[in-house]
Amino acid sequence: MHPARAFAWEDEAALRRFAHETAFARLFLTTPEGPRVAHAPVLVQGDGALRFHLANANALVKHLDGAKLLALWEGPNGYLSANWYADIRGAVPSWNYVAVECEGTVRRLDLAALVALLDQAAAVLEPRVGEDWTRAKMEPARFEAMTRAITAFELVPVRWRGTCKASQNKPAAEAARLIAAMARTAPAMTDVMQGARA
Repeated sequence: MHPARAFAWEDEAALRRFAHETAFARLFLTTPEGPRVAHAPVLVQGDGALRFHLANANALVKHLDGAKLLALWEGPNGYLSANWYADIRGAVPSWNYVAVECEGTVRRLDLAALVALLDQAAAVLEPRVGEDWTRAKMEPARFEAMTRAITAFELVPVRWRGTCKASQNKPAAEAARLIAAMARTAPAMTDVMQGARA
């Protein structure tokens, strides 16, 4: 995470909400074969644990049970040209971004927990895209075959960290210039920049 205190995002409840709303993370693990990363939907549970599943063919699966894992969710980001500053003589290009990290220990889940996770994923994610898919629409044999090809895991968080680098350390007039320029190239980051000044 970015070391600058001005950009530290420390509200753990807000970090968990961001992870819940983003729902897709990169999962980093150092294995005997070297560092590896997986990309997966990750669901935040009511007790704060994180649950996800991976294909059994994924290089991480055989190493995850009992391992310490780092999960990363990314939000909007955008490049800041030094030309956008009022006085460009002392300015350098930079990047604004939002990121949340969580680290903890992973445990493998059983088949019942896997099925519950898949049902939960459909219940949480389908409404976000205006759909209503459930596994009841699948052939039972196909669903059973799918569950044999994937494994569910739970990560119990020990540390959350967040960075929201949104030019909030700049004077109001400078920030307004940057927001106006960013609106042309990364509108989603513009929303974050405006929110960081609210």
